[in-house]
Amino acid sequence: MIRLRRPATAAALTLAAVATAVLGLAGSASAHVTVNPKEATQGGYGRFAFRVPNESDTASTVKVEVNLPANAPVGSVSTMPVPGWTVAVEKRKVDPPIEVHGSQLTEAVSKLTFTAAQGGGVKPGEFQEFPVSMGPLPQVDTMVFKVLQTYSDGNVSRWIEEPTPGAEEPENPAPVLTLAAAASASPGASAPAAAAAADDDDDDDDSGAGTALGVAGLVAGLAGLVLGGLAFARTRREPTATS
Repeated sequence: MIRLRRPATAAALTLAAVATAVLGLAGSASAHVTVNPKEATQGGYGRFAFRVPNESDTASTVKVEVNLPANAPVGSVSTMPVPGWTVAVEKRKVDPPIEVHGSQLTEAVSKLTFTAAQGGGVKPGEFQEFPVSMGPLPQVDTMVFKVLQTYSDGNVSRWIEEPTPGAEEPENPAPVLTLAAAASASPGASAPAAAAAADDDDDDDDSGAGTALGVAGLVAGLAGLVLGGLAFARTRREPTATS
């Protein structure tokens, strides 16, 4: 007699759906405004870049406003020139004063506004980084930077929602810099802050590349599993000789 089996189409469709979901999550996670590196040390100095992706399909990002946290003032904040952009720096009074290299500072930077030149900006499908040097970093666990992203069509994305421990990521999360307590000093154990910041930035980029490779490997594995299932189903459909 001849025995026929239906191919495992349900399993194939399920695996395809899983792969699509994984890829979708990977794409959406990279769309937020972030600060890189995401970790630093209290009391130190570092170079940080605010990474701004353009999420619009039709408009360019023409203005980026970065608000520094009021509860964590920083004594020294400087920006790096970005071609095609200008930056305006706003300050506020602080009390008590901030001590930097023996000096008492009564003002701290409260806001950085980056504005694109006429006809410029971050176009659809692109992103732009805005480097900033900051220090000494405050004695707090986290710094939350609320960012407003303005598009050429007048729309504004408000990346201002603070994370809640143990809860899901908010819809419009603000960039967060996590600060660790400085380790006990030991002779010859210190390293230049700039080198540490550069290493952290490289680690962040490597982490992103590793995530992409992991997703690609998962999808390839799922595809192989689907093909193997179909091949098995095909062999089961072959006529079986009976005596």
